Amino acid sequence: MANSFVNKKVDLTTTNETNLYSVPTATTAIVKSILVSDDSGSGSTITINIGTLVDGDTGPAFNIAHQKVIAANTPTEILSNPLIVETSEIVKVTAGHANRLHVVLSAMEVLPRTVTT
Repeated sequence: MANSFVNKKVDLTTTNETNLYSVPTATTAIVKSILVSDDSGSGSTITINIGTLVDGDTGPAFNIAHQKVIAANTPTEILSNPLIVETSEIVKVTAGHANRLHVVLSAMEVLPRTVTT
């Protein structure tokens, strides 16, 4: 099966932690971009982390960006290098203010090779 490109988008309407992207089973993802933009004209902050789902509960979170300032009306690229995210990991985002931020994640999902004989 071939690798596939995906993008995931979310409009952060609350300040609750929100799942942006869950890596499918038996897949590794190479996240190329996490673009955040403020459309309110006021600016905000964003926290982005990677967590895991362990027995139905969220495991520990590892910060990618913690309260990163997002300027008003200016898109901000969070990543300076690709980010590898593995099976069962979840990219989560939390806005500092509701109804200000849009987030777009672009990734390539890498599926395991199957060998045929």
